[in-house]
Amino acid sequence: MAKKLDFEFYQRPCLAVAKALVGKILVRKTPTGELLKLRIAETEAYCGEEDTACHAHKGRTKRTEVLYQSAGTIYVYLCYGMHWLLNVVTGEEEHPEAVLIRACVEAPGPGKLTKALSVTGELNRGCIWGGELWIEDDGFSCEVVTDKRVGIAYADQEDQDKPWRFKMQ
Repeated sequence: MAKKLDFEFYQRPCLAVAKALVGKILVRKTPTGELLKLRIAETEAYCGEEDTACHAHKGRTKRTEVLYQSAGTIYVYLCYGMHWLLNVVTGEEEHPEAVLIRACVEAPGPGKLTKALSVTGELNRGCIWGGELWIEDDGFSCEVVTDKRVGIAYADQEDQDKPWRFKMQ
């Protein structure tokens, strides 16, 4: 039986949560009550103001305020004006870090998975275990490998080179 991940799961360091989310099930309950489920295949960690790839690198703004919230807060933003990207805040409140859900087995890409689950900015600032979107552990186990994050050319080279992308082997 699958178990919904709770606050304690997300209230850990970003790198630990990012790795642990690989293989879990992302679930969206539609307005009709249907449950859409995708297995998470890839994540990326964004670790605080000191990480030049993290949106909060330059501090608290209206956009990044959500990253300073409690663990399990949903952060959804529009990328390139066309793709919604889904993140989950991790760690301690007031320390901005989050995990980007980068790909699912059935939807290979961050924009594809949000489209498949009808995730939009309306879910921004919601709770990952308290509403229509959550993540479950169904006991599935897989090998997880690391790689460099992608799509962050704006970040310092040192941060671009960090192996903070976690993928199903």
